[in-house]
Amino acid sequence: MPPPLPFLTRLWFAWVCFFRVLFNGIYAGELYAGKELPPAPAKEPAEPEAEPESEPEPAAAVQSAPIAPASPIAMDRAPIDAALQLLALFQREGRLVDFLEEDVASFNDADIGAAARVVHAGCRKALRDHIKLEAVRSEGEGVRVTLPEGFNADEVKLTGNVQGQGPHAGTLTHRGWKVTSISLPETVGMHDAHIVAQAEVEL
Repeated sequence: MPPPLPFLTRLWFAWVCFFRVLFNGIYAGELYAGKELPPAPAKEPAEPEAEPESEPEPAAAVQSAPIAPASPIAMDRAPIDAALQLLALFQREGRLVDFLEEDVASFNDADIGAAARVVHAGCRKALRDHIKLEAVRSEGEGVRVTLPEGFNADEVKLTGNVQGQGPHAGTLTHRGWKVTSISLPETVGMHDAHIVAQAEVEL
């Protein structure tokens, strides 16, 4: 078993995991499931199309139809822009990006702790101003709970010796969090959401 990590290392590692889960859906799914995703099956070679038996006019009409609409690509942009906007808020209020991109290996624990306190206060303010959270479970951590058969697996993850379909009795180790409302600022004009923080030039 590896040795336990010190507090400041755990703090830095928690920030890295938080944003990787937030912006990488595949990694979040693997982490939530507790296992690696299986490799995608190889595509089978396409079989040659049979000669149409009907009149050539209907066949030509089918072939002229578009293969795939472009709308799903446009729909994916909204969640990406919202995630970038949230990252920009964490940067503006808590200088989170500056902190994560800084090489802290040469800093002593006192300096890192002081910086982490400032980042924590700013990011907490940004989070509470724009995202409302509540605990998934109302019980206190450390108490015994019983989950009925068919419980919501999106809300509760089983760990340890998992067997059968339930009911399951165990100890609540984390209450979980769920978002109840999101209120992000309206974007103006042709704002580029990929600019998380503008460069600053003092004249």
